[in-house]
Amino acid sequence: MSKALALVSGGLDSLLAARVIMEQGIEVMGVCFVMSFASRDIEGFKQNVHKNACSAKIPLKIFDISEEFLRILENPRHGYGANLNPCIDCKILMLTHAKAMMAALKADFIVTGEVLGERPMSQRRDALNTITKGADLAGYLLRPLSAKVLDPTIPEQEGMVDRSRLHDITGRGRSRQFELAEKYGITKYFTPAGGCLLTDPGFTRRMKDLMRHGGLDPDAVKLLKHGRHFRIDAGTRVVVGRDEADNENILSTGKEMDVIVRLKEIAGPYVLLRGNTSISNIKKAASLCVSHSKSKNMASEKCEYWTAEGNERDLEAAPMIRTEIEKYRI
Repeated sequence: MSKALALVSGGLDSLLAARVIMEQGIEVMGVCFVMSFASRDIEGFKQNVHKNACSAKIPLKIFDISEEFLRILENPRHGYGANLNPCIDCKILMLTHAKAMMAALKADFIVTGEVLGERPMSQRRDALNTITKGADLAGYLLRPLSAKVLDPTIPEQEGMVDRSRLHDITGRGRSRQFELAEKYGITKYFTPAGGCLLTDPGFTRRMKDLMRHGGLDPDAVKLLKHGRHFRIDAGTRVVVGRDEADNENILSTGKEMDVIVRLKEIAGPYVLLRGNTSISNIKKAASLCVSHSKSKNMASEKCEYWTAEGNERDLEAAPMIRTEIEKYRI
């Protein structure tokens, strides 16, 4: 029996592509390559990808490639999309990993859910060709949803796959995908909107700031997902929690040299100070804490701060004036 590896993102196209090949009696193993940018809640994202694949009857393995992707992000060979999304280089990285897995899993070819013309950067005809070449998969990368408008692959030429049972979907319309979803009984999948945080303008601003200041590492990137961010000097970032979930994430993301600030006597945001933890910067972090609390119109408020080592101290802080807040805001 022939076997294929299918890149599965949890979106409808990737699930359909795998099922189209499975329908021909070919064994399919789904693989999902995730990175920290896939979602604000990466663990929840992994669980949902698994649920979607399971619902579509596709076996799945998940692999984290965050650290490798960070190295590409700083200088992607094929550039960025509208924000900081290097979609072509990202897909090449995933497919390069999939190609390396082919022999171990005894797979004959690789399947993706790409649709010609659906995405402006990565799914133009020339971009699809660039991706195939970049991953060194000429002839072995099959895109079942658009296969009939693309060149035949080796699995089709050798009779492993019946080309007549593949599809000729193009463009951004979704009606044919919805018809196939109904045919296969696929009801759980991610919607096309949203997705990668690198397409989000707010997150992109934070990421560009991080890259300018030489702090591109997994822990720093994780922190970008939570709270309001401020750059108070070249080496120092302050993160202010917006809600209880942010406060919990700020506490869990804190590193040994970080300082945490909060209001001493009333509920309010937790604030993380990372970088230069001088008393001057701690006072600025405390002022930002007061400014984003119910005490923002008070003359001052009692705060407390501590390091991961547990050294707790008190200080009084006045709210920061609006122009200064905006000067520091990322």
